[in-house]
Amino acid sequence: MADPVYFSGLFLSGLTRGSIYALIALGYTMVYGIIELINFAHGEIYMIGAMTSLIVASVLGLWGWNEAVIAILAVVFAVVYSCAYGFTVEKIAYKPLRNAPRLSALISAIGMSLFLQNYVMLAQTPEFLPYKSLIPDFAFWEPYAHIITSVELTIIVTTVIIMVQLGMLIKFTRMGKAMRATAQDKVMSALVGINVNNVISTTFVIGSATAAIGGVLIACHVGQINFYIGFLAGLKAFIAAVLGGIGSVPGAVLGSLVLGISESYFTGYFRSEYEDVFAFAILVIILIFRPSGILGRHDTQKV
Repeated sequence: MADPVYFSGLFLSGLTRGSIYALIALGYTMVYGIIELINFAHGEIYMIGAMTSLIVASVLGLWGWNEAVIAILAVVFAVVYSCAYGFTVEKIAYKPLRNAPRLSALISAIGMSLFLQNYVMLAQTPEFLPYKSLIPDFAFWEPYAHIITSVELTIIVTTVIIMVQLGMLIKFTRMGKAMRATAQDKVMSALVGINVNNVISTTFVIGSATAAIGGVLIACHVGQINFYIGFLAGLKAFIAAVLGGIGSVPGAVLGSLVLGISESYFTGYFRSEYEDVFAFAILVIILIFRPSGILGRHDTQKV
């Protein structure tokens, strides 16, 4: 605790981890805010984004393409492919159950998560695959590389940019206003001419895009991926969304940063083997003492 360099290093590591959680948690909180559904297949969309970028980067690398072009195309294909999956999952697994009991949609979400896991495992391999980072070492950042690496800097900056753009989209654009209206009252939104189905599909697509970017960034940071990386990351992002207040975009970001930094300090000063136990303990405590989360609202039902 007395070493300020070690303390600040853990903070930056937690900030990086929290940034990744935030990119995934946004999908959870946006979908829940509009249709009150926990999309447990969202972690697998994150995994599919990482897998797609690996395939694209590997193929283009064999063809001898420029590294910068490879990085750009790998991210673009990962986002497009993940958005297609998110859109399809919503149409197949959730839209037919929109008026069904919530338990039916929850079971469908869990089933879709398991299906996508096993689909990728059979289509690719159950083993870990090496992932060559798409992010180079920046020459201008070399004097500070011992504090925070180029990959970690890219993760944090990218997350901040996405958060700002997403906030502007929700607050200032026509689609953002439609999202807010749909979240308040789907029936009245439809009566005033808003295409609720399109709004919900767009929400899934946006959440899938941010998750795909998170998958690519974490793969560059860790250096390996497999079919199972989305399951635990998805659960951690769900915890972060609940911690911040599920349904609240700022809450998802705040909860992700709090969880990431807390985990980093816990593993740095205690035992890394209990990192996941610590995260789920936070979830239990939040659900007991503040189920609405840090920035969540407690809705009072009037009789």
